[in-house]
Amino acid sequence: MPPPSLTPPTSLRVSRHQICKFNRFHNTSIQHQPLLIYHSCFSAHSSAVESHLLLCIVSERAKLCFDGEENPERVETAVEKGDVIIIPAGVAHRSLEDLEGNFLMVGSYPVRKNWDMCYGSADEEGYTENIKHLEWLKRDPIYEDDGPALGA
Repeated sequence: MPPPSLTPPTSLRVSRHQICKFNRFHNTSIQHQPLLIYHSCFSAHSSAVESHLLLCIVSERAKLCFDGEENPERVETAVEKGDVIIIPAGVAHRSLEDLEGNFLMVGSYPVRKNWDMCYGSADEEGYTENIKHLEWLKRDPIYEDDGPALGA
């Protein structure tokens, strides 16, 4: 498979969202690192790539929600093939709607790290300590030493 065609960092449109704690979802309140969406990061002809701590949208379009649907401050956004999303640990997220049918995204976590699936229940409060001690990215998972995640 040929390497993906990346949008140069200087031309990349990036959305940054700080999401306050809501109910039992800590969102970005623990590490204060934003949710990052790289719009049209890959060309429409690229295939999925292996990387970490992110979601790569590989086909069609969907509406996603970051934080609980009951939160008036939630972030709802449409994503499409070629977009990349960097989700800090602790940010609640889910797919709301497949906008065209056959939506597909690939998720990946840091190497040698275990993830905790949380649903906002009271018995999950101990996960907060795990999140507090996670380091932020030393390299941008897509652009390495030049990426927007490093200046987040």
